[in-house]
Amino acid sequence: MVFMRTLFDDNKETEKTESLKKEVLSLDKFKNLEEKISVAIEKVKTLKEEKSITDRRIKELEQLLDEKNQEIERLKAEKNLVKSQLETLLGEIESIEAD
Repeated sequence: MVFMRTLFDDNKETEKTESLKKEVLSLDKFKNLEEKISVAIEKVKTLKEEKSITDRRIKELEQLLDEKNQEIERLKAEKNLVKSQLETLLGEIESIEAD
């Protein structure tokens, strides 16, 4: 036996079921959003840690580069000094030979 619904029937049960379904869907969407936010937060933390490590490494390498540049300048100055001394000695040898 099939009951036909009329305008006078109480729709509260149907409305409650539909409302409950909407609440469940909304709750699922909220939980999904919450999970995505948690994943994003973890990713941001990881990226910040990686950036910090990278920044420290950059500073170390910049310091090493400065040290190497200073060493190069020192070696150039030493080379010029040795060259000058050799030229002086060669000049003295030439003057001895000329005498």
